[in-house]
Amino acid sequence: MLHQKFLQKVISEILEKSSDLSGFSFIIPGKRPVVFIKEILKEKNYNGILPEFFTIDEMVHKISQKQEIKGIALWLFAYQTYTQLYQDEDLATFLKWFPTLQKDWDDMLKFHGNDKEILEWMLAEERIKNWGENLGDEEGARKRNLNFWRKMNAFLPFLKEKLEEQQLATSGMIHLYTKENLENYCKNFNLRAVFIGFNAFTPVEEKLVRTLLQWDKADIFFHADEYYFHDERQEAGKFLREYKTWKEFNDSRDFNWIENEFSIDKNIKVYEVSGNIAQTKVLPEILSEIHTENSDYQNTAVVLLDENLLPAALDSLASVEKLNITMGFPLKNLAFSNAMKKLFHLHKQLEKNASSYYYNDILPILDELPKNFKDENIIKNFIATLEERNIVYISKNQLSELLNGLSFYNLFEKQDAETLLNTLIQFCKNLKYSEIDNVQYENISHFEKSFVIIKNQLSPYQYQVKIETLEVLINQLINSESIDFVGEPLEGLQLMGLLETRLLNFENIILLSANEGKLPLGNSQNTYLPFDVRKQFNLHTFLENDGIYAYHFYRFLQNAKNIYLLYNALGSGINTGEKTRFITQIEMESQHKIEHIIIENTSEPINQEPITIEKTPSVLEKLEEWKQKVSPSHLVTYLYNPIDFYLDKILNTRETTEIEEELSQRNYGTLVHNALEYLYEKIIGKILKVNDLENLLQQVDESIDKAIERLKHQPEFYEKGMNFVHKQIAKRVVESVLNYDLELVKKGNALEIVALERKIENIAFKIDDNNEVTFYGFIDRIDILNGTLRIIDYKTAKPKNLKIKIEEAKIETLFFEDKYKQAMQLCMYQYCISQMDEFKNREIETGIWSFAEVSNGVQNVEFVKGNFEDSLVSVKNLILEILNPEVPFTEKVHESWN
Repeated sequence: MLHQKFLQKVISEILEKSSDLSGFSFIIPGKRPVVFIKEILKEKNYNGILPEFFTIDEMVHKISQKQEIKGIALWLFAYQTYTQLYQDEDLATFLKWFPTLQKDWDDMLKFHGNDKEILEWMLAEERIKNWGENLGDEEGARKRNLNFWRKMNAFLPFLKEKLEEQQLATSGMIHLYTKENLENYCKNFNLRAVFIGFNAFTPVEEKLVRTLLQWDKADIFFHADEYYFHDERQEAGKFLREYKTWKEFNDSRDFNWIENEFSIDKNIKVYEVSGNIAQTKVLPEILSEIHTENSDYQNTAVVLLDENLLPAALDSLASVEKLNITMGFPLKNLAFSNAMKKLFHLHKQLEKNASSYYYNDILPILDELPKNFKDENIIKNFIATLEERNIVYISKNQLSELLNGLSFYNLFEKQDAETLLNTLIQFCKNLKYSEIDNVQYENISHFEKSFVIIKNQLSPYQYQVKIETLEVLINQLINSESIDFVGEPLEGLQLMGLLETRLLNFENIILLSANEGKLPLGNSQNTYLPFDVRKQFNLHTFLENDGIYAYHFYRFLQNAKNIYLLYNALGSGINTGEKTRFITQIEMESQHKIEHIIIENTSEPINQEPITIEKTPSVLEKLEEWKQKVSPSHLVTYLYNPIDFYLDKILNTRETTEIEEELSQRNYGTLVHNALEYLYEKIIGKILKVNDLENLLQQVDESIDKAIERLKHQPEFYEKGMNFVHKQIAKRVVESVLNYDLELVKKGNALEIVALERKIENIAFKIDDNNEVTFYGFIDRIDILNGTLRIIDYKTAKPKNLKIKIEEAKIETLFFEDKYKQAMQLCMYQYCISQMDEFKNREIETGIWSFAEVSNGVQNVEFVKGNFEDSLVSVKNLILEILNPEVPFTEKVHESWN
């Protein structure tokens, strides 16, 4: 049993007054401590009837004798009421502001009681004058604000009237009715109320407590500490200091209790952690420090101020045998919830344009929804088709053709909001009968329940609901929902949120996300009422909320012995990377010494040694196969990085194809290649005349379209954005190549296209007495210019290092540097062509024609020193190194090249 010091003390005090608790009503801040109270009574051998247990909220509702309306039911009722006064907004727009206004309205009724007075003040001349001076030139903002409050002055009283007609009440109205009925309720109250561990009351709650105390029908026990109670600077004691002044506390009734526990020596450690998730990785280390091997952790609590850390925390606590989770995991963060968000986004897009689907709207939904084996295969083939054909925008027919067999295909069909809601309800029902884990089941069940609630709530109204409206309703519901865990709160390690710690004590506390902005929340209140208005009418501001958070924090710490406070030191988004000011307060205002520990989250690789792959017999066997089909590009890959060569040529791995939203450099090069091939194949084998090339210039647009078709790309892919620009550049390059050749012919040069994409195969290359390889590949263009055979390789990049100077000492290893990769490729092409019967004994030139500088024409390989035969020596030696069993494949680490 946990050492619940405060609750033990309260129960002992009550049992001293009465051995029979059947006439008592225990009022507590939340329901969780009930299990501990029962356990304490059991320990004290109490055998009588248990007292009633209420939260103070439940008691207020009971006194009001009204049915509360909230959530979607209230929003729809309010919208119907609003439309009776104004017809200027649809439901979706209304829902974007009304939930915030409703909370403000509830605050007006709870803390001030007279909402009309505040609403009128929002339009009062004095306020407008002072407020307007700070607006400067923002006249439009001023008019919009005044118009809004003018409407609210009419709408909110009308809404209250309509709710009263239906015997319904909002949370704020409940407090008003409670105030009216309170005197009579307290007079007839025939039990003894025990208020336990409260810190902050609304005015009506305070009146309830004080009235019962006056008539001696109640006891109240506070859990305070001298540290924050007597120090006026400490916001944690703000409300308790006020309550101490109640006239109900006098010589005959003490203010119980103000302890002096916080000053007792504590082991406090603050961890500055680089990263949010990284905080959870420190948990095992801290737990091992606190506990011996046989400990059951029963006096330890891990508190998460950021509920999103729950999955990571559970992962880090996997070795803890007994773990009780007393906090919900936000529904909005689960995979199914993300899929639903994306599904609504997709349907909003379909409302705007039903003719096609953007691929990235579809893929995440397919990825995150639960699916069966048949679905998996359909999706796999669907993605493969998209990647192969680079489909960015999918037509309705294509989607039907590719995904029609999917068990949930109807989710992707365009439908109105009402039909979509029915589709989603049926989808969730079907999913619950499939093989899914418990968390998924809970997630899907919550959504099904939400969809059914929305359907039922909408049915009495004749609203034209759009997809966006449906999305807002779902989001409002889901954002406040969480999946609760069931566990054993009386043993093992407790994992909880800060509010779940109320009334409980632990010796060992580990608190994560102790950042400013998380503890306290700070000025992040979602409200339409300015700070000065809230202050003027005694409505809670962020300052009061900070005081409430401060109390929870210090009260939780006051009885602890070992305290570990972790915070994320990395600033990102709303996280400042700054520790909570409460830590600084403890350092400066208490006698406690704090040990600071910095946890660096380094991202250095564990091993920086380059990868080395030995040439085992199986690798050598693969190399023997490779010898039968050696491409110049293989040697280029080896030069750049032997490991890439190993992965590609030995393991036969391939990089996965990805859908390109913007044309890649490789596909841009292929597009131009294909267009040039389409044009020039029409004139192969003839000495070109001017009109041959002029005719081709008229067909450039057609050639680009054919090239796109050959790439299996959609024409729509090139209709806008950068892809349109790439297409125009490709067209310009093709025209420039044709024009360059046209100028050659016009000047009297004899030009003949001999071959395009000429295949090289079965060209033997003897390396030494034991080794021979066979070359293969494709040459982009072979032509004859004025009797000289030209081997031309098209490149998107600029040519580099085509002037070769072979020193005597460099003959063996000339091409061992990747800077000569283009020259090596061309020398290998020259060797292959020279071995073909049709080209033997011809004068040969090899060169690169770059698409980046077409006007420079073909730039040839030139031997400044040495010759072509010398270059082949280094090619042989490079191949010998690849085949050498003693030379492993070793990773090269260097910057990428073009």
